[in-house]
Amino acid sequence: MMHKVLETERMVLRRMDTADVDDLMGIFADPVAMRHYPATKTRAEAEEWVRWTLGSYREHGFGQWVAILKKSREFAGQCGLTVQEVGGTEEVEIGYLFLRKFWGRGLATEAARAVRDHGFALGYGRLVSIIDPQNLASRRVAEKTGLTLEKEVWKRNKKVCVYSTSNGDQ
Repeated sequence: MMHKVLETERMVLRRMDTADVDDLMGIFADPVAMRHYPATKTRAEAEEWVRWTLGSYREHGFGQWVAILKKSREFAGQCGLTVQEVGGTEEVEIGYLFLRKFWGRGLATEAARAVRDHGFALGYGRLVSIIDPQNLASRRVAEKTGLTLEKEVWKRNKKVCVYSTSNGDQ
C-alpha cells in the first residue's frame, strides 16, 4: 500500500515503511554518501531509523519520505521534514539523502522544493537545513531550494551550517 505524500515532475514521495530498509542501505552503507555524517549505518541502525521516522509521522504528521522515480519505479532516496533541535530551539528541517547513482540530476533539489512548499502549506513559517560545511553539493541544493546561510552552530560536537527560509521569501 503506497501512502503518497507528494508528487514532483519525476518522483513520488511516499511514507517510509519497514520494507524500505534494503533500499535505504544503498545510502546508509555507502561511505561516500555518508561521508558528511558521523558514520555509515548498520542494518539494525537503518531499521531503527525507519522506526524513528514512523514515530515522527505519528507525532508530527511528517518525517522523511521515500523518493521513488515515476518512470522506473526505482528507489532514489529520501527527502522530508524532521524536527531538529538547533541551538536550544526546535526547528523543522528539510532533509535529503539520495543514492549516489542519482547524484547530479537535480532530484534532491526537485524533492526539497516540494517538501519546502509542503512545510509552508502545513503552516510552518520557517524551515531550515542543517548541513556539514564541507558538503558543498548539499549546500547547493539548499541554495537552489531558496534557503540562505543564516549561521554556523555546534551540533553533536561538530560545526554545522544552518540554512533557512521563511514563507514569503520564495
